[in-house]
Amino acid sequence: NRMTNQEAYEKWMKNNELSEEDLEKQRNYFFEKNPLISIVVPMYNTNEIFLKELIESLKNQTYLNWELCLADGSPEKNENYKKYYEKDARIKYNYLGENKGIAGNTNAAIAMATGEYIALLDHDDILSEYALYEVVRCINKNPNVEFMYSDEDKIDGRDNRYDAYFKPDFAPDTLRCQNYICHF
Repeated sequence: NRMTNQEAYEKWMKNNELSEEDLEKQRNYFFEKNPLISIVVPMYNTNEIFLKELIESLKNQTYLNWELCLADGSPEKNENYKKYYEKDARIKYNYLGENKGIAGNTNAAIAMATGEYIALLDHDDILSEYALYEVVRCINKNPNVEFMYSDEDKIDGRDNRYDAYFKPDFAPDTLRCQNYICHF
């Protein structure tokens, strides 16, 4: 009796996801090096629900030294976004007044960044609570690290996780035929 990919992933999550106790330990952990992580997000007609979920996922991080740089290339400025960024100094929002495309909007977000490290996200992404902690843990273990990437999955409209993508170790030949470094 073989498991489906989804059943195998659900079993993996049950055996590997962090407990509340583990997350609390992360929140109270002090790294030797605590770099500011600049999370850059290009926006274009971003669904307000996606923006809210993205920001909530950042506010729930166990590592708190981050800033969010939002570069909005939408045709019209959405004043409803204000409630998500105006009360948190870590969130920077720039309405560009024009769509510069994903590369141009990303570059505009990078121009806002002041952190030691840049993290790329799409406007409809969310992060697990321990994502930034794991990045900073990697930085502390490997002080000369220049590039990091992570596994990913998807979430449906009912908050069910699926389509796990466990990425391989870095291999230039593999990367030439399969993009596995996109998304946080």
